[in-house]
Amino acid sequence: MQIDLNSDLGESFGPWTMGDDATMLSLVNSANIACGGHASDPETMYKTLSLAKQHGVMVGAHPGYNDREGFGRRVIPMAPDEIGRMVAAQIGALVSVAALVPVKVRYVKPHGALGNLAARDPDVACAIAGTILKIDPTLAVLAISGTCLEHAASDAGLTVFSEIFADRGYLSTGQLVPRGTPGAMIHDAEEAAARLLAFLKSGKMPVIDGDPIPLAAHSICVHGDGPAAVAMAREIRQRLEADGVTVSAFLNP
Repeated sequence: MQIDLNSDLGESFGPWTMGDDATMLSLVNSANIACGGHASDPETMYKTLSLAKQHGVMVGAHPGYNDREGFGRRVIPMAPDEIGRMVAAQIGALVSVAALVPVKVRYVKPHGALGNLAARDPDVACAIAGTILKIDPTLAVLAISGTCLEHAASDAGLTVFSEIFADRGYLSTGQLVPRGTPGAMIHDAEEAAARLLAFLKSGKMPVIDGDPIPLAAHSICVHGDGPAAVAMAREIRQRLEADGVTVSAFLNP
C-alpha cells in the first residue's frame, strides 16, 4: 500500500512565523504552499519553494480567502466567478515565484473555509475546477475525499487525488467537523496514527454522527500550523512505515 503525506506550509508573512516548515518538509511528501491570500508573501513563497526543492518535496498551490486576520478560516461572501478570479490570481503568484527557484507547481488544494465551501457547494467547486482548467489543465487537484470539488474536478477532466485528514474529525456527509465543535480536532499523535492505520485497512473513516463511511485516499494531511504538528507528522510517518505502508508522493516532484 502507498500513501502520500501532505502539509499546509509557507503560511508565514513578513516578520511573523507560522510553524516549522523546514522540519515538516523533512517528513512530508507534498507541500501545499500559501499563495498570499490567507497567508504568505513573495519572500515566504520563494523560501518555502526553495526548501521544498531541496528536500525533493512536491509542491502545490494553496489558495484561500484574502483574510489574513481570520487565517482564511472564515467564509467571505463572494460569487463563484469572483472566487474563481481570486484563485487564479493566487495560483499565478505561486507559479511565477516558483519559476524563479525553479520548481514546478504540480497541483492545487484550496485552503480552510474556501476548501470546506468547495467541498459542499457545487457552484464554487465548478468555479475552482474551471479556473484551474483554464490556467493549466496539467495541474492536478487535491480534494477532500468524497466531496463536490472532487467530483467537479473529475468532471472537468482534471487529474484528481483524494485527501483525508490525520488531525480532523469527520461528519457522515464526508465533510470535516467544523472547527470549534467537539470532535473537530485530534491532538493526540498516537490516536491519529491508530485511526489512520485502521482506516487504511478497512477503507472506512469513523464519524461523530453515525457509522464509519467509505472514503478514497491518495494523501493524508497533517496540518503544519499547530504546536504539535511536527511530532504528529513524525509519529504518523513512523507508524505507517512500521506497518508496511510506503509513504511517497502521489506525483513526481
